[in-house]
Amino acid sequence: MKIPYLFLLLISTFTYAQHWESDFEDGKKLATAENKNIVLVFSGSDWCAPCIKLDKTIWSSEEFKTEAKKNWILVKVDFPKKKSNNLSENQKSQNNSLAEQYNKEGHFPLVVVLDKNGKVLGKTGYKNIPPSAYIELLHTLENKI
Repeated sequence: MKIPYLFLLLISTFTYAQHWESDFEDGKKLATAENKNIVLVFSGSDWCAPCIKLDKTIWSSEEFKTEAKKNWILVKVDFPKKKSNNLSENQKSQNNSLAEQYNKEGHFPLVVVLDKNGKVLGKTGYKNIPPSAYIELLHTLENKI
């Protein structure tokens, strides 16, 4: 009796999991293929308190996951500091290049909404608001074209 329940729980967990690209070029290709905008997130996943809060309150919410799946390609640009979370040299290089292009000020977290070609539509950061309001904020940034 417990095994089928556990199986259903695992399936539902995977069903609602969102996919974050780590390769920006792959993200742009997907955005073009699916005609979606890109949500590019600069994060310090293991040291930046507002980044961690944004992940827990917004990115991990079912409401955001559902909206993101329909509307955006998600790309995470992470800058961890702990050795246990170390990135490959290739990933570090790509992340540094993206930071030079889209986050010259070095803000963390920084959320950049881009069109499918990589043109900046708007930027924001951590806001202590519910997922529905954050989703609305991202859509507002998209409509500033």
